[in-house]
Amino acid sequence: MVNLVELMLEDGLLKKEDVARLMRMRPPKKISLENIIHEKILDEKKVQKYLAKKIRQGALTLVGAEGIEGIDMHPVFGTVANALNIPYLDVDEVEIDMHLFSKVPYQQLIRHNVLPIEETDLNILVAFQDPLDMAAQDAIQRLFPRKPISVALASPKKISIHLQRLEITQSIKGLIDEIRKDLKEGGNEKNDEESPAVLKLIDLILKNAIISRASDIHIEATEKNCLVRARVDGMLMQSFIFDKDIFSPLSSRMKLLSNLDIAEKRKPQDGRFSAKVSNKEFDFRVSTLPTIFGESIVLRILDKSKVMIRLEDAGMSELCFNKFSESIKVPYGIVLVTGPTGSGKTTTLYGALNAIKDIKDKIITVEDPVEYQMGGIQQVQVRASIGLSFADALRSILRQDPDKIMIGEIRDTETLRIAIQAALTGHLVLSTLHTNDAIAAVTRILDMGIESYLVSGALVAIQAQRLVRKICPHCKTTTVLTGKVMEDVKAYLPKQSSYTFYKGAGCKECQHSGYFGREMISEVLPISEQMSRMIAAGASKEEMTAQATEEGFVNMFEDGVLKALEGKTTIDEILRVARL
Repeated sequence: MVNLVELMLEDGLLKKEDVARLMRMRPPKKISLENIIHEKILDEKKVQKYLAKKIRQGALTLVGAEGIEGIDMHPVFGTVANALNIPYLDVDEVEIDMHLFSKVPYQQLIRHNVLPIEETDLNILVAFQDPLDMAAQDAIQRLFPRKPISVALASPKKISIHLQRLEITQSIKGLIDEIRKDLKEGGNEKNDEESPAVLKLIDLILKNAIISRASDIHIEATEKNCLVRARVDGMLMQSFIFDKDIFSPLSSRMKLLSNLDIAEKRKPQDGRFSAKVSNKEFDFRVSTLPTIFGESIVLRILDKSKVMIRLEDAGMSELCFNKFSESIKVPYGIVLVTGPTGSGKTTTLYGALNAIKDIKDKIITVEDPVEYQMGGIQQVQVRASIGLSFADALRSILRQDPDKIMIGEIRDTETLRIAIQAALTGHLVLSTLHTNDAIAAVTRILDMGIESYLVSGALVAIQAQRLVRKICPHCKTTTVLTGKVMEDVKAYLPKQSSYTFYKGAGCKECQHSGYFGREMISEVLPISEQMSRMIAAGASKEEMTAQATEEGFVNMFEDGVLKALEGKTTIDEILRVARL
């Protein structure tokens, strides 16, 4: 970065007094391109044109340009490509032809950092990190003697990431050839005879996902390929990519394992199977969905050990943990956990049940589906196909003399009304609701048609939560916030002279993401007597927020900022999941 600033100073694009201005600010700002643009010393478009010019002149390489932080490099690469009269490709947005990829030696692609994209009747499109490297072009052309190559420019970093992802696919080339051999010898999707190669591949996919700490596995048929992705720490990451012909035997075997109909490809199906992976038992919930290119198969990985999670290990701050723990110890009332899908609500409820379960109490849960089986608790599976909805199950549960009830999700007014009546008649009810924050849950309940006097009498506490990715401990390093981001979080920072923030640089342990694992940020709103009176009187959200703040309420965004200051996560991650 210093070299680029020096280059700009030499060329007169930047003046010394501009750099001095950044240093004189209180606190002094880092001399970075991001701050230069944010403080309006230079216009971003002007900088992009300058960088494109320097790349064309050879003063700056594409690899070097990509390492510059604080500026969008897409327009720069696009300008360079236009000047060279070649296309600029975003390799994340195009589908790589795996049949073409399998024709060339992987080591040659790694050596020159190039990626073959597709083959047409006239030529073969290849993405280069340096379109001016004639030696690389000659070497790649020799790999395709029958057709000329067409050169495209692409981000060097993205080419490198794609080649790393394809390395694992390359390593199981023998297994793929074995599957094809089985298919040619007469095995097809309607044949019940087991193909050992397909079973080995499924075992490899499951093992890779579990080692990567994935929560879900996505197997998808695309136009040209079969794609396998895993959701790690809430983000999808590509695990494998195969030729399209591998999808059919893979999906058929997956359906057989889950006791699904292998001939049915026009309707969605749901199933389940168990498997031992690395000497540990896992359950896999399987869902299939027809798509225009075949099917999408999603496996939810259910780790039986996760059901034993303790509330204190969920990542709540001490303040939130104490408030929530107190609320679930009350003899009756309703405690709600809110947040979007995938925010860890069910895990929090299981943690709460673990904390309060007692041999003296009868605890019944209604779930759709029952993800984890817990000892000492009666669990009911919702079955809409036979007329057993949440509301139907809840009515029957109340005749079972329960002490505590857990409802997996409140989806309609009828379920909500029965839950509130149960809370008012001496039961502790734990459930989830889809709202963005804790106070919004009160207005959502009122909007669903429940009378305000019932709501005020039943509610004990509401917790809103999100899951944020934790900084990888293996590559954790300090960072400086840009002016704009600092302005966004300034109001939520404790008053002190200086602040230190952290980020993950990216390493092999975290698959170069900078993050490893997840934990919760949350806000807990206990319903005090004053808050109860305000709900009954129909107070507005703003009035309730003011009262909650007066009572010591800390919102989720502030909780996240404090965790970023502690070095547990990044400000970028807090802004991603909990921007106000």
